[in-house]
Amino acid sequence: MKIIIAGAYTIGTYLAKLLSRDNQDIILMDESQEKLDKLGSDFDLMTMNASCTSIKVLKEAGIASADLFIAVTPDENKNMMGCMLAKALGAKKTVAKVDNYEYVAPGSADIFEDLGISSVIYPELLAATDINNGLKMSWVRQRWDVHDGALVMLGIKLRETCTILDKPLKDISGPEDPYHVVAIKRDGDTIIPGGNDVLKRYDMAYFMTTRQYIPFIRKIVGKEHYVDVKHVMVMGGGRTAVRAVKTMPEYMDVKIIEADERRCDRLNELLDDRALIIHGDGRDVALLQEEGIRNTQAFVALTGNAETNILACLTAKRMGVRKTVAMVENVDYVNMAESLDIGTIINKKAISAGHIYQMMLDANVHNVRFLMNANADVAEFIPQEGSRITLKAVKDMRLPYGMTIGGLVRNGEGYLVSGNTRINAGDSVMVFCHNVNMKAIEKIFNK
Repeated sequence: MKIIIAGAYTIGTYLAKLLSRDNQDIILMDESQEKLDKLGSDFDLMTMNASCTSIKVLKEAGIASADLFIAVTPDENKNMMGCMLAKALGAKKTVAKVDNYEYVAPGSADIFEDLGISSVIYPELLAATDINNGLKMSWVRQRWDVHDGALVMLGIKLRETCTILDKPLKDISGPEDPYHVVAIKRDGDTIIPGGNDVLKRYDMAYFMTTRQYIPFIRKIVGKEHYVDVKHVMVMGGGRTAVRAVKTMPEYMDVKIIEADERRCDRLNELLDDRALIIHGDGRDVALLQEEGIRNTQAFVALTGNAETNILACLTAKRMGVRKTVAMVENVDYVNMAESLDIGTIINKKAISAGHIYQMMLDANVHNVRFLMNANADVAEFIPQEGSRITLKAVKDMRLPYGMTIGGLVRNGEGYLVSGNTRINAGDSVMVFCHNVNMKAIEKIFNK
């Protein structure tokens, strides 16, 4: 597959790294040679020092044979123009990063399709969705709903209160149990577990279950004492904060602490009475105490500085806040933040890359997420009639090492998958994989 990425910035470089795992034919173009020099020698891709809005350059890059053109520069106008030119010159699919919420509002997709832009992504909205999913369940680090909750994936940090530690999974998660442990992150390593693996204290465990059994999962992992989030304090009033607050449940009471006085005025206009805007420094302990940090259930740090966000969350933790969320855009800091037990880590480029990644896969692959903390992929596959996955029970399939099936949705109902499960064509199947080429998995689901 030939993929051209315009913009060697955060999303573009991260996406190039992600796609290079699958040995794709990748060209990364940018107008800064310095940015390209940092990448070209480390990854299997070609670089071009050029503008994505040049017809001559696009032709030289072989745009006529490109399967996917992705424009993720900081300039949304350049991204859209590049996509329009790429589509007109023969690219099969195009993706543009935008900074305007209006462009992703319902009903906009057809307009952009007519212009030659197959899809638009607004990273701040994607991040806001993840933030709110985490706030709705204070005891969960990461939540992902499939088919409106028919299946639910929960990423949970295990503590000494967990009742299923140090027991083989085959003894605690059998075919009749209402959950599967589909991935474990431990001491920097990712495990796609088998029946003899055990859960240990401080593991980050990923559970697949159905909605009705979420309370059961909460009980066995020892998180029943976590209070629900009603009072939220947000540090940083950027676009991500605006989108998160606008989409938070109405029962949540929100305060935003913003250092820039002008931005405070703008936030009051944008959010009306949805949040109380406070002019100040979110790292100021006295200010936090004055604004009731000790009565706050969640602290969300969304400034543009990863170090500031991490330190602020650590401070909030020490002051008794149980749920903290930090936006960490520097990938190098993600593992450090995780080791410091910050809480939920939000990385817009990883979230955006996962959405774009889906476009390079076949039509029968739907939701795709890259679990950055676990260095694993989770994707929703729909098997074709006669595909290999439908011919035998799961236990007889000899699935690739590093791959497991967590569950499936059939006729709107969620089911967990055991060794005896027979998968049917048309099922929505949730696949978890670590160090497995996604294209190799596609072959199992295609005829």
